Amino acid sequence: MSPTANAQDEALRIFKASGALLEGHFILRSGRHSGRFFQCARVGERLDYVSRLAALLLQKWTSSESRSDFDTVVAIAMGGLVIGQELARQTQKRYLFLEKVEGRLALRRNFTIASGERVLLVEDVVTRGGRVHEALDIIRKAGGQTIGVAVLVDRQETPSSFGVPLCSLVQLNFPTYPPEALPEALKCLPAVKPGS
Repeated sequence: MSPTANAQDEALRIFKASGALLEGHFILRSGRHSGRFFQCARVGERLDYVSRLAALLLQKWTSSESRSDFDTVVAIAMGGLVIGQELARQTQKRYLFLEKVEGRLALRRNFTIASGERVLLVEDVVTRGGRVHEALDIIRKAGGQTIGVAVLVDRQETPSSFGVPLCSLVQLNFPTYPPEALPEALKCLPAVKPGS
């Protein structure tokens, strides 16, 4: 088994142990139904898990062909805060975060990014890539150079082109169904709305 497969298997065990990866019958925010639900915030309750996931993600980043050194870790709030801070701690790099202001990401709190500063952008989960694109634009406008995006989980059905390397620890893509076309396995289970 490859080191990458071992890392993904270990990460999945951590997600299950923390209650982040659930099985059952779930009604998603979109109204569609799924037999699995992923709530990454749950893994952040255990800092030992966060530390291990960050180490696994860093191993994957440093072993990738497209890796590059970075000066600063920039995390996307809220989901990327804990993993981003831990990645910065383990690499002894500077740490900043982007936060939402009126529904849009912003660089606040007198944070600055120097011209040419090499940034590793960190997020917990990428589903459609909108927040990542928004963050990349903020970093570029501030003068920084994003050298890659590191995420715990890539849930994209259709991969986005970020223009920089994407490193994900785990790739998960669960099938979803409209309420009128549920498989038999879901029909027999009570449906719950877990929230995002």
